[in-house]
Amino acid sequence: MKKITNTLLLLLLPFAAFASAGVELQEADIDLADSASLQRGAKYYVTYCLGCHSAKHIRYIRMAHDFNISKEKVLEEIAPEGKGIYETMITAMNAHDSEKWFGTQPPDLSLIARSRGPDWLVTYLKGFYVDESKILGVNNTVFKDVGMPNVLWQLQGEQRPVFKKVDGQTIIDRLVTKEPGTMSNKQFDRMVNDLVNFLVYVGEPHQLERLRLGKYVLLYLFMFLIIAYLLKKEYWKDIH
Repeated sequence: MKKITNTLLLLLLPFAAFASAGVELQEADIDLADSASLQRGAKYYVTYCLGCHSAKHIRYIRMAHDFNISKEKVLEEIAPEGKGIYETMITAMNAHDSEKWFGTQPPDLSLIARSRGPDWLVTYLKGFYVDESKILGVNNTVFKDVGMPNVLWQLQGEQRPVFKKVDGQTIIDRLVTKEPGTMSNKQFDRMVNDLVNFLVYVGEPHQLERLRLGKYVLLYLFMFLIIAYLLKKEYWKDIH
């Protein structure tokens, strides 16, 4: 029964998150042709996310192909130590420990960018703030009562909310940094964007190939249109 309840909660989490009224989403700068950004995003994912969240729909060999880098570079600079080039991005955390620590198993993030959207992810990753009333000590502007810690706090620093009243309700006006992190605001923004860029790629790796082939498909359709138009003129010229 507990597993069924946890499953239902996970299914309802997107709706709860999107219901955060009054939160303006920040715009993500997605560029799947930026191989350097995708490589940085993959490194950040392995460093800060893979400890809890798998991305089991992508293999390291696929990254080497799509990022135009060698297999050796993927294994040396992206994949965790000891991983094989044909393996998928599976977390080392087992289900028993994750349920013990978090109450449920952290979800696989292979399709998170497709279900949430890149703008939501950017806003979410930058929206953690200190909330001492919570067990984990943090909350989130777009995901109220979030059930995960802010794994990027050392980079971003600690944020505190500034509240205001609107129509008799107390809402968060903005977040202010009380304890700076190891990154500047500009560096952290780029780091988050690289991470989200990678998650967008993971959600649909074939998108890169589709974008490359798209221009040739459009060219073919344009040439076919011209040929079809000339044939139409030739067939109908004697009718009038």
